[in-house]
Amino acid sequence: MPVPFSPSRRTILRGGAAAAAIPFVGALRAFSERLGSDAGVAPVAGPYGPIQPAKDESTGLELLQLPRGFRYASFSWTGDPMANGDPVPPRHDGMAVVASRRRRGVSELVLVRNHEVGSGALIRAPGIYDALGAPSALGGGTTNLVVGPDPARGVTTLPSLGGTLINCAGGPTPWGTWLTCEETTADLRSSGGKKHGYVFEVGAEPDASAGVPLVGMGRFVHEAVAVDPASGIVYQTQDDLNRSALYRYVPDDDSGRPGSLARGGRLQAARVKGVDNASLLAPALGEEHDVGWVDIADPDADPGDGSLPDAPGPAAGPFLQAWAAGALRMSRGEGIWYFGGKLFVVDTSAGVDGEGRPGFGTGAVWELDLATMRMRAIFVSSDPLAGNHPDNVTVSPRGGILLCEDGGGVEDDFGFGNRLMGLLPSGETFVLAKNDITLGQADLAAAGKAVEPGDYRGAEFCGACFDPAGEVLFVNVQTPGITVAIRGPWARGTL
Repeated sequence: MPVPFSPSRRTILRGGAAAAAIPFVGALRAFSERLGSDAGVAPVAGPYGPIQPAKDESTGLELLQLPRGFRYASFSWTGDPMANGDPVPPRHDGMAVVASRRRRGVSELVLVRNHEVGSGALIRAPGIYDALGAPSALGGGTTNLVVGPDPARGVTTLPSLGGTLINCAGGPTPWGTWLTCEETTADLRSSGGKKHGYVFEVGAEPDASAGVPLVGMGRFVHEAVAVDPASGIVYQTQDDLNRSALYRYVPDDDSGRPGSLARGGRLQAARVKGVDNASLLAPALGEEHDVGWVDIADPDADPGDGSLPDAPGPAAGPFLQAWAAGALRMSRGEGIWYFGGKLFVVDTSAGVDGEGRPGFGTGAVWELDLATMRMRAIFVSSDPLAGNHPDNVTVSPRGGILLCEDGGGVEDDFGFGNRLMGLLPSGETFVLAKNDITLGQADLAAAGKAVEPGDYRGAEFCGACFDPAGEVLFVNVQTPGITVAIRGPWARGTL
């Protein structure tokens, strides 16, 4: 039987290492003395040293730039054969380790990976939600990756969920499953399909995924989720420009077991205490708010007319109810991750643009203390060099925060490309890795890969997550669709 990957369980088992990690996260509070500094303007020198081109141990290609002493192996590229013979779907996105186990004396990890695909080939998986056929097949869903000790040689890709749309992010549960989220509110009933915009639970074993939506968690443009292991409450972000709420789902069954979320619960939205419809579109570094929660009566409500001056057009049904109850709004809620009693929430477009428009900036990170329900802006980018639309986020077992960029790439001292950025307690960032993928036809032929040649340096990093021991960082490059496992001297720095 797989052993679930549980953040709370790991914290207990790791003892001293975890205890040492929590002060690092708590040290973010000490950054107030830097509020007038250059934090958010440009990255600082990283604790691991400068990055440089590094060869992939699987293909020999230089796909990434990394600090000296780090190495990596790629696997499960788009088009590679899965265990059932079908090609690996494209557009790798959110991902996490959900289980560890030993089989035939060999240690394995199980990851679940999203595929942010709309129209495309249906993933033939044990769990299928909507089997609407050609010419409008639904190509989103998830694949499970069984990773052995050597990712360059020992990975099996298994389809686990199909018939969904634009599976962007999600999050792991403490009970060893993955919650995958649809980033859409498409309604395909008029063409023989179903409504979309839901969360689905996916098991470490593919046949444990039934393809049943968790309707009570809301129908909106989902992004990511994070579970509080102490309460079982699921926190959710929404990626809908300038009309994004921060939600939570309070389950009726708090046993913390696979399937328990399907037994019902209450959907709520965050509200700044004492302030109706507070705007968090352009926070200042160190800005703080006390948060309460308002109930959403109809989580499955259809979108409606909710035009705001800076966000024209229809809005999701749950957001309209939240707004009517005085809920706060963010620009574009993206990654969210639990660690040490806190949530780290990314707003990828927080800030202002060159015209001074709130909600059109280059990103921010909030810390939400679950004990006090107090939010604090611990990072605000005022220049793409410091952070170019951070998206997915993860926290290492040592307490270090890592951000995946999705801003199309920046030109810095290491050339052009999207980056993985570490976030320091001071509120400053450093470059851990850079996308260096340029593929010619000869490169692909030598590597035996089926993707199209091209310059992919502007493609986003996503799905970053560490193994339970904190020895391996797994991360995706969405296009052309590559997963990599990165090893290195993590303890030398903050990650």
